[in-house]
Amino acid sequence: MATVNSKAKSGAKGAFVLGTWLAAAGCAAAGQPGANDFAARAEAEFHRAQNQYQSNTNDVTAAWEFARAGFDFDDFVTNNTDHAAIANQGIAASRQAIARDPGSAPAHYYLGQDLGQLARTETLGALKIVKEMEREYKTAIRLDGHFDYAGPERSLGLLYRDAPGWPVSIGSRHKARDWLELADKLASEYPENHLNLVESYLQWHDRAGAKRELQALDALWPVARTNLVGPAWERSWADWSVRREVARKNLDENSKPAAPPAN
Repeated sequence: MATVNSKAKSGAKGAFVLGTWLAAAGCAAAGQPGANDFAARAEAEFHRAQNQYQSNTNDVTAAWEFARAGFDFDDFVTNNTDHAAIANQGIAASRQAIARDPGSAPAHYYLGQDLGQLARTETLGALKIVKEMEREYKTAIRLDGHFDYAGPERSLGLLYRDAPGWPVSIGSRHKARDWLELADKLASEYPENHLNLVESYLQWHDRAGAKRELQALDALWPVARTNLVGPAWERSWADWSVRREVARKNLDENSKPAAPPAN
């Protein structure tokens, strides 16, 4: 029978695991090809959006655009104190936008995103934050699930996929699959949605599903390359290109016959 102390220790351990997962989720940006250039652009956009928001804090659009810029820039900030400070600015701007316009899907969405950035700096506090992220994504879905190429569905699916499961947190393979597949259905022209499914199916040992989604991604790749263009998309393409080849390599390795036993 578990004691009060043993339950507390279990919860602390779960929070540590959750905090570690959230921190790891943000490390990829710093290792991207061209990361220094992307970081400089993200910082410049953060300051531009900050100035625009501070010039009119009653502007709902300026508020959530500042929250978005903070979310993007925070991917490159490795110091926990600075990382949390930027996340909290985005959270405050999102909350202010929601107070003025509760029906703003972008404000709820970026509140969820910036809460995720804050959770990376937390341990015990991450458990509570993840529940709030879930709630904000669901609100954004109800208001406008198509926003950001089905961004609320995509983010909720990834949250369910990567968070620890019950009783530590809200992780659920079934929910993750449902929401990631819905995101792909709502915005099948967006490479990120297919990539998330490829990677998820591989993680779940569903090789047929991963192969199917990779083929769909390969088919849309040339068209997406002509539609999603300009400096704002360069970071995404750098990320997607690396991840696509990693997924292809993993599929190829999984398809190889097992080596015969050594004599």
